Amino acid sequence: MQHAPQGVHDFLRAYYHHKSADWIDNKPYPLKSWSADELAKLPTYYVMDLGETMAETVAKEMPSPAAIAANRWLPDSDLAYYSGEYGRTGFQGGLQWYRYGTSGMLNTEMQLFAGRSIDVPSCFISGKQDWGTYQRPGVFEAMQGHGCTKMLGCHLVDGAGHWVQQEQPAEVSRLLLDFLEKARTA
Repeated sequence: MQHAPQGVHDFLRAYYHHKSADWIDNKPYPLKSWSADELAKLPTYYVMDLGETMAETVAKEMPSPAAIAANRWLPDSDLAYYSGEYGRTGFQGGLQWYRYGTSGMLNTEMQLFAGRSIDVPSCFISGKQDWGTYQRPGVFEAMQGHGCTKMLGCHLVDGAGHWVQQEQPAEVSRLLLDFLEKARTA
């Protein structure tokens, strides 16, 4: 990704687009299990085609110049800042979550939290078009059922993908203010 043939700026434009509600094929739904057959249903930004890099994967989803010009949630000036910072610092920090989540290297430490719940007022806000909500089968439902014992709101915002706070900032702000009001009186 750091040395994407299309450059960091165009790589990020295609990547952000691919994971947003602007990409018309983002229509997530709960997967039945953590199996190869089910995980193969995820978009290619989660499960890439064999032999392709992430840069090659997202290049196929680059929005048109007209779509880029019409984009209001990620203007080119903002993206230029992100591109500059990723160009300067690389992607290593952001990729550590994926290493942690798939390697098992911290399983022993995480066992300290096994069977525990979050027992303070909680709220979940995600984009309705964000596959991240369903990428681990059953986690979304478990969070609402017993993971968070004082869940005051669980919202899937329509018209937003993975970048919900950028794609739908007014709705996210409204939901946060509503949560804070509920938490104050809870």
